[in-house]
Amino acid sequence: MTARKDLRNVAIIAHVDHGKTTLVNEMLKQGGIFRENQQVMDRVMDSNDLERERGITILAKNTSVFYKGVKINIVDTPGHADFGGEVERVLKMVNGVLVLVDAVEGPMPQTRFVMQKALELGHRLIIVVNKIDRPDARLNQVENEILDLLLELNASEDQFSSPIIYCSGKKGTASTDWRKQGDDLTPLFEAILNHFPPVEVKLNAPFQMLVSSIDYNDFVGRIAIGRIERGEIKTGDQAVFLNYNNPEEIKNGKIVSLYQIDGLTRRPVEKAIAGDIVCVSGLENVGIGDTICSPKDISPIKFVEISQPTVEMTFSVNDSPFAGREGKYVTTRHLRDRLFRETLKDVSLKVDDTDSTDSYRVCGRGEMHLSILIENMRRDNYEFQVGPPRVLYKTINGIKYEPIEKLVVDVPTDKTGAVFQSMGERKGELLQMENLSATRVRMEFAIPVRGLFGYKSQFLTDTRGEGVFNTIFYDYMPYKGEISRRVSGSLVAYETGEAVTYGLFNAQSRGRLFIEPNTDVYQGMVVGENPKNEDVVVNVCKKKHLTNTRASGSDDALRLEPPKKLSLEEAMEFIADDELLEITPKNIRIRKKILNTELRLKAQARAKKID
Repeated sequence: MTARKDLRNVAIIAHVDHGKTTLVNEMLKQGGIFRENQQVMDRVMDSNDLERERGITILAKNTSVFYKGVKINIVDTPGHADFGGEVERVLKMVNGVLVLVDAVEGPMPQTRFVMQKALELGHRLIIVVNKIDRPDARLNQVENEILDLLLELNASEDQFSSPIIYCSGKKGTASTDWRKQGDDLTPLFEAILNHFPPVEVKLNAPFQMLVSSIDYNDFVGRIAIGRIERGEIKTGDQAVFLNYNNPEEIKNGKIVSLYQIDGLTRRPVEKAIAGDIVCVSGLENVGIGDTICSPKDISPIKFVEISQPTVEMTFSVNDSPFAGREGKYVTTRHLRDRLFRETLKDVSLKVDDTDSTDSYRVCGRGEMHLSILIENMRRDNYEFQVGPPRVLYKTINGIKYEPIEKLVVDVPTDKTGAVFQSMGERKGELLQMENLSATRVRMEFAIPVRGLFGYKSQFLTDTRGEGVFNTIFYDYMPYKGEISRRVSGSLVAYETGEAVTYGLFNAQSRGRLFIEPNTDVYQGMVVGENPKNEDVVVNVCKKKHLTNTRASGSDDALRLEPPKKLSLEEAMEFIADDELLEITPKNIRIRKKILNTELRLKAQARAKKID
């Protein structure tokens, strides 16, 4: 074994919104990646539009900085629980982990999840307490909470003695003393060099590398990204790769191009050695978890076991009256190719064929996981429809089990009653409750995944927007009983046409509308929400009958209430079991599965008789 003193491979892991990407931004600036006069945007690592719009990291990304002649490869990971698969797979690529914790919120559910994965792999840790410049920072309490969590997770003695660095990622400062803010990130860089040991590698052994990530380029095809475990690789070398799902399946290939990551760019190189994180092209159909190795010694590397999906949705070809108007890719072939292509780079996603030739079962880690896929497909000009989200049950010893989430909420003290009431209705069980301050309380609940469908918007309403809402997968438990998915009904369009002010004015007395005048609608399309738990058919295309009779006040302007515009997540939470979501690049429409009013009423009558 040889120690590579010129290299450190580090991942940054944390709960969502604790400041990972902002800290990486400052590390890049102080690591000399940018020119002194270069304009650098905030969160430069959040490279795609969806990440920048939502302010979250969705995909794990690689970058690197140099400090005192040592190259530090950094992997920025997502913090949201639905993208935990991204974190799990990249931890095999690094030797040390920076665990970021907010100085106010302390360790949160995702902090616990990712820290447990890092401890299981035996990685060394550096605890980074971020946002210490916030006026409500609780540095002493947060430090104790971190140590308690390490004890609870059975950390080794070395891991429990991890150094603690106090940072302000926004200001780009770090310090080993919580009473001082520091001038720059030097203490953090020093801790990385001193606490994370040099990478121990076998340089004289045959080449071997585990694929931790996949990228795609129209010119070279698939690009495999991973850390070289042993040996060296050169451009033009012959290689073989073993399929992760079927290790006996061996395919041959050739290393066409080889890149290393410098800062935010990929630099072509002729040779790379063990310990380096590289990007390799030329291996057709290579996937995440595959092992690339020399033909001289063909042996697989064990890949981390990825947590299983908990939620499924049915994706199908759009068959509404407006099908094909707005999308470019609308056929079964396009939909199938796109979904199965997504599974190559997202190890948490599962796609299966169904009995229907134009429908596919897509399983993910949560509603947000699937909504990001839907939004990306929309932006790629795909048109399709999806059914309501459903949880994935298990049968263990003849007993039906369902996935349970741990829900952690921080709410004002006077809003706890509304939260307890909602938890009772949704089969939530209180696990823990503590006072954060004189005015705020933190509560932890174990709640069925299906009980969370549609709850986030209600939670924000109940807490007047002051509550903080976080979830993480908890366990599978015996089925908790029936939970009503929705207490309201739908306003359904009576005929196809264009919505007019007169028709909308008459319809708005029945409930809250989702559309505005001049919107194209079709029979069976959901145009609003009825507060009562029943569907009501409304004619939003009805025009005022014109006569010669005039009366005082009859010609006053009709006043419409502003429509409720549903986001993609809100629409996914809203749809009932007999409804579908029509997704196009320009619109998101809710519709009934059976569009014809008479046929739908007959089907509902038959369902009631069966019940």
